[in-house]
Amino acid sequence: MNYKKKINKRLAVVLAAILTMSLAACSSETPDESGADAESSQSNMAGSVQTDEPSSEESSASTASDGGQNILIAYFSLPLNDGVDTVARASRKESDDGSLGNVRFMANVIQENVGGDLFSIETVQEYPMDSMDDLLEFAYEEKAENARPELSTHIDNLDDYDVVFIGYPNWNADLPMPMYTFFEEYDFSGKTIIPFVAHGGSGASRTVDTIAELEPDATVIDDPVTVYWDELDDAESIVTEWVQNLEF
Repeated sequence: MNYKKKINKRLAVVLAAILTMSLAACSSETPDESGADAESSQSNMAGSVQTDEPSSEESSASTASDGGQNILIAYFSLPLNDGVDTVARASRKESDDGSLGNVRFMANVIQENVGGDLFSIETVQEYPMDSMDDLLEFAYEEKAENARPELSTHIDNLDDYDVVFIGYPNWNADLPMPMYTFFEEYDFSGKTIIPFVAHGGSGASRTVDTIAELEPDATVIDDPVTVYWDELDDAESIVTEWVQNLEF
C-alpha cells in the first residue's frame, strides 16, 4: 500500500510538471498572436490595403458616394407639354424614368453618381407649358416686375445637408424668378452650393455670380455644368464626367 502511494505521488508530480510546461509554452505564443491581431486591427482602421490603386475618378466618385447622406440636389424644372415643336421638346428628356424635364434629368444623373436626396422646387402659380416662346415671354414679364413667385414645396431639414447641388434653366440670361424666392427663403451660410444649368445657348450667363451675391456666406462652386437643349442626348455623359471631377 505504501509503495502504491509513493508511485501515485510521483505520477502526480510528473503530471504537474508537464502541465506547467504546457502552460508556459502557450503563454510564450500568446504575445505573438496578440501582436498580429493588434496589427491587423490597426490595418483595418486605416483602410484595407489594395495592390491596384483606384483611378482618381473612382476615388472621387467613391468619396462623394460615402458622403451622400449630407448631399441635397434641389432643382427647378418645367418640361413643356408633348406634341410641340422641336425647340420646345428640348425642354424634356426621355429616360428609363419616363419623360423628364431637362434639369430633373440632370439631377437624376448627379444623384446616381453622388447619392443624396432630390428636392423639386415648385411654385403655386402655373406657367404656360405649350411653347418655349410663351414660357420665356412669361418669364421675361416676371423678371421685369422683379416678381417673387410663391413656392409650393419647402425644405424642412436644410441643416442636415452640407453640400447642395442646385439646378435650374437659364431664362433670359438670368435665374428664373422662383429661384430668387428660393434663395431668399433659405440661409445657405456655411454650405457648399454647386450649380447645374440647362440653357438654350447662353450657358450659365452670370447666374453663378448672382447666387454668390444672394448667398454671400456660402461657398459657391464657380464651375457649373451646363447642358444645351440640343445636347440632351449627351447630357448623361456630360454631367457624369463633370460630377466625377468635382472637388467638394
